[in-house]
Amino acid sequence: MNYNKFFELAKAAGLEEAELYVSESTDLSFELFHGEVTNYENNTAKSIVARGLYNGRFGSASCDVWDLKRAEYLVNEIKGNAIVNENDDPAIIFKGSEKYKKVNTYNKELENVTFEEKLNKILELENEIRKSDSKIVEVAETAYSEKFESVTLLNSKGLKLSQKSNYFVVFGVAVATDGKQTKSDYDLVLSNDFSKLDVKSLAKKIANKTVSQLGGEACKSANYKAVLAPSVVTSLLSTLIHYASSEEVQKQSSLFIGKLGQKVASSKITIEDRPLEKTVFARSFDDEGVATYNKSIIKNGILETYLYNLKTAAKEGRESTGNGYKSGDTMGVSANFLYLKPGKKTQEELFLDVKDGVYITSVTGLHAGLNQQSGDFSLQSTGFLIKDGKLDRGLDIITVSGNILKVFEDVKEVGSNVEISPSGVSCSSLLIKNLTVSGK
Repeated sequence: MNYNKFFELAKAAGLEEAELYVSESTDLSFELFHGEVTNYENNTAKSIVARGLYNGRFGSASCDVWDLKRAEYLVNEIKGNAIVNENDDPAIIFKGSEKYKKVNTYNKELENVTFEEKLNKILELENEIRKSDSKIVEVAETAYSEKFESVTLLNSKGLKLSQKSNYFVVFGVAVATDGKQTKSDYDLVLSNDFSKLDVKSLAKKIANKTVSQLGGEACKSANYKAVLAPSVVTSLLSTLIHYASSEEVQKQSSLFIGKLGQKVASSKITIEDRPLEKTVFARSFDDEGVATYNKSIIKNGILETYLYNLKTAAKEGRESTGNGYKSGDTMGVSANFLYLKPGKKTQEELFLDVKDGVYITSVTGLHAGLNQQSGDFSLQSTGFLIKDGKLDRGLDIITVSGNILKVFEDVKEVGSNVEISPSGVSCSSLLIKNLTVSGK
């Protein structure tokens, strides 16, 4: 697609600088229930977001189709918006970084997998879940989703960047009963290599997670040594690193204000942003065109850096850390791929270290149950008792509470059982010295 006309029109209209951010995507998804496709979607979308400087102020506009009329519309809208813009935030069109590291997040072979092959794998998953355990009474859902996305960034300073990616998610939900209780659980696989999809292994994990919850009851209310499952750590870690956003610091809404170079977590904790890691989330540049790089946010418990985009960096006379990413039409600050450095002990060895305590496998209501200003939380949870270093009966209808900073300060060990979530977080289990559990 030729976008040169936009820049010609922008220059003729008196725009000092201009930028185009073009994203194109294709989404395929379908769900199965009892061998029948219950929902099918196949959508394509295009978004063109234009920004420009007129008399030193930003204007912006967007459209979803490209032609000469749209180019003229974008230029006129940018100019009009800039005239009425009273925002004094720094207005920056980035000239480009000196060097960009290439990353590969696109697997051409995924394009060649037929719909029939995908459907057959999901049918196989449904069948494997159903026959995996006699206590499985229903397969509530099996699903496949696939996404292709390309990003192109162009500006009047000569910057031309592009990247494309694709991946799929296979998902299953099982229901189990023992005659007294009924429980459900799920698991998924995220990848862009269809040839490595093992639905038998996934089905077994889903069934085991579901059946293992049967027979659970609330434990006594007390403070316990605890092991947190990777999925729980993922939720807490994402919230913790939100405090490292320079945007939150500048708004005075971060618990990390004034704590650069200080201890904010256990020395066992090292958390990195790894946009160049070989994952489906990898990016060589952020949404402002700044080259990305791997960086420690917290190293051995010490807060090493805040995350910056161009605007927040300019406010402090710093350089962007390559963490400017769009949320809708708004440019924000976020990590690309959060990586908790794993330890050397298996999850079973963490249970042995706890001896007697709890294993928390899920938490719900984090957004509503966590006070962003204080970090205090109270969350409905499920899990298992740990007795004599081994998993015991399930825990049903319990609440865990504490403070998110204190949780990471109280980490004694990080496990070696790495899991990567669809939200772009790589985590292991954590052994916590003390966690308040409310039960019976």
